[in-house]
Amino acid sequence: MSPIMQEFREIETCIECSAYKHIQIPEVFYYSQKAVLHPTAPLFDQERQTLKPRCVRALKRIFILCDHDRDGALSDAELNDFQVKCFNAPLQPSEIVGVKRVVQDKLPEGVNEHGLTLAGFLFLHALFIEKGRLETTWTVLRKFGYNNEIRLISDHLLPEIKRTPDQSVELTSEAVDFLRGVFTTFDVDGDDALNEQELEDVFSTAPESPWSEAPYANAAETNALGGLSFDGFMSQWALMTLLNPVLSVEYLVYIGYVGDPSSAVRVTRKRRVDRKKQHSDRNVFQCFVFGPKESGKSSLLDSFVGRPFSEVYTPTTEERYTVNMVDQPDGTKKTLILREIPEDAIEKLLANKEALGACDMAVFVHDSSKEASWIRATELLVQVASHGETNGYEVPCLIVAAKDDLEPYPNAIEALTGVSQDMGIQAPIPISTKLGDFNNVFKRIVAAAEHPHLSIPETEAGKTRKQYHRLVNRSLMVVSVGAAVAIVGLAAYRVYATRKNSSS
Repeated sequence: MSPIMQEFREIETCIECSAYKHIQIPEVFYYSQKAVLHPTAPLFDQERQTLKPRCVRALKRIFILCDHDRDGALSDAELNDFQVKCFNAPLQPSEIVGVKRVVQDKLPEGVNEHGLTLAGFLFLHALFIEKGRLETTWTVLRKFGYNNEIRLISDHLLPEIKRTPDQSVELTSEAVDFLRGVFTTFDVDGDDALNEQELEDVFSTAPESPWSEAPYANAAETNALGGLSFDGFMSQWALMTLLNPVLSVEYLVYIGYVGDPSSAVRVTRKRRVDRKKQHSDRNVFQCFVFGPKESGKSSLLDSFVGRPFSEVYTPTTEERYTVNMVDQPDGTKKTLILREIPEDAIEKLLANKEALGACDMAVFVHDSSKEASWIRATELLVQVASHGETNGYEVPCLIVAAKDDLEPYPNAIEALTGVSQDMGIQAPIPISTKLGDFNNVFKRIVAAAEHPHLSIPETEAGKTRKQYHRLVNRSLMVVSVGAAVAIVGLAAYRVYATRKNSSS
């Protein structure tokens, strides 16, 4: 069996047994249980004979949590506390000396004058696994809340948040302050930006970086060297919190947030309540960007995060996001998330009655040099507005006339103004991403989102429906008044009749 086990490293144990002669039957069940309860595969790479990356990241987090004085090493007292927490038994001074001697003999940098270093801590666990003592490492991981996938179990995280479709989730001031400290700590070179290595270090205690794939990859603005500023860093967290608050809080815990997980996020008011109050108290707004193909949607998103204009047209086949901070007149900042909806995906999106619940603002982009683009953008505006009216999720809307550097089609101004007036929204905003002329479009998007009772388009069907409701309400009022008059008259007649009878 030895050659087979050498070839197939995932085979952990090979054992001969005989049910007939009762040879090694208990051992079979022992190793079967061990393979399930203390599996090798999640922890150790048999081919490379090293700890797997996710195991290393989890053990690094545990090491940092146990390094109370933050000196980069576990002192004798910290080692003893760790031993008691995981195994309910203290280490004798001679045992601690013995452990450090073993590490120092094999890995000199594993021990320094302060105690056992991270390298030494990882070496010890690799040694346990190589000697078949996987239960030691698994006991440590499970004591700190990890499951078999080396992720934290739900008991240590945020429960699923109950909210209506028109409510969103944002980071609290406590979480923002924590992340500000994280940014400062890991900005080692002090350039006010996290480079690729510094950002990797931020998430070195998490299973992996959460921003390496869509929708988070390339969603925020970076500097010329690819570094992420503090605004970019917080924008990414705002995006993750809005799209997946449970995942966001999970990663906050991984990187060191030690408070109650529920204290890291807050649920915003319902947008319909904001509409009644005529103001939104949200700090993060999500804007859906609609428009026909080649209208300039992608260029708008790219310009929002400082990417240069490209003459090459690349069709967008899947939804994508960009996110950034927008300065406010009072000196504060709001986070704006732009979500590009490809034209081919609109029908599928609107098949969901609650699709516009998450939309704080809708923008309709068209190529101002092409009449067909404008006609299609208008159709989409009516389609989205009708969906909102029908399902109770009306949203403020703006029209963006892109490619303003090109010659407009004939009668463009009259057509644009006519539609905006008919539907009761602002006049179209002309922009040119090629020339870098954005006409304050992003500030205007945020301003409209902050006042959700304005800029809501009305379709002809919506107007008819409102007139019908007004007529019904007026009729009900007339009937109510008539009924009240009749009741008062009847009461007066009865009083009169009673008095007449008593006088006679």
